[in-house]
Amino acid sequence: MKNRLSFLVILALFLIPAFNVHAQAQVANHKTILVWPNGAPGAKGNTPADKPSITIFQPSSGKITHTGILICPGGGYVMEAMNKEGYKVAEWLNKLGVTCFVLKYRHGNRYRYPAPFEDATRAMRIIRNGAAKWHLNKDKIGIMGFSAGGHLASTVGTHWDRGNAESKDPLKKVSSRPDFMILGYPVITMERPYVHEGSKHALLGKYPDPKLVKWLSNERQVTAQTPPTFIVQATTDQTVPVQNSVMFYQALINHGVPAELHLYAKGHHGFGLAKNNPLLSSWTTLCANWLRAEGFIGK
Repeated sequence: MKNRLSFLVILALFLIPAFNVHAQAQVANHKTILVWPNGAPGAKGNTPADKPSITIFQPSSGKITHTGILICPGGGYVMEAMNKEGYKVAEWLNKLGVTCFVLKYRHGNRYRYPAPFEDATRAMRIIRNGAAKWHLNKDKIGIMGFSAGGHLASTVGTHWDRGNAESKDPLKKVSSRPDFMILGYPVITMERPYVHEGSKHALLGKYPDPKLVKWLSNERQVTAQTPPTFIVQATTDQTVPVQNSVMFYQALINHGVPAELHLYAKGHHGFGLAKNNPLLSSWTTLCANWLRAEGFIGK
């Protein structure tokens, strides 16, 4: 019951900024393309909710680092906090010279797994396939996610494939592997006791197959080929247990994957860039330093 109440509270916090006029104005200034121009697999209609897309935020020409990031906003797999965990984050990364692609993916009662995963992996292939057009290095394309978007990002990072050279679809020939991951207060596990029940129910339904629950508990799916990862969360997060970040970090270290974990002693869930919090907002500097140290952006 506590998890459900926390989920509803965070939903209420997300609803207003996600759909306000300012957010609409922001996206109007940037090009948006459909992930599936000919219709998404298993589409249940022809509404905007049935048409996943990526909105492109490009840095000024003098700051381009040739690095790209696919951003997956959170929202419990029932919606997306597009402004706070999408557009605002893209604007910050643009200042670092990073080209960003904010993903609007299928979710909620209308769609369950694998729809969000299909949308995210297809978006990764689109970005890598169009790297030259967006002035990107094909080996510097990462993924970023917050909360349930962190689960989606870490699912792509642990369930990627190198592409099928025999496919008739040019995009399916392209690798979906992110070159790095950035995870903010992520949902990682689908297993108790640390699962975020709201995200699990929205993604997998009320009575999911135990094998699927294990398959999408991403701390179990880390290998030596999992991309380098930066993780940030508040220890006192009352919505997604901090053990999600800790377990994923431990799995990365156990497999020799370069990883950096930052846990703040105090803080809430869903803080985004946390511009009004002098302590929490420092995570963006830590993240930028990590990107530099890993060679994804310049000094």
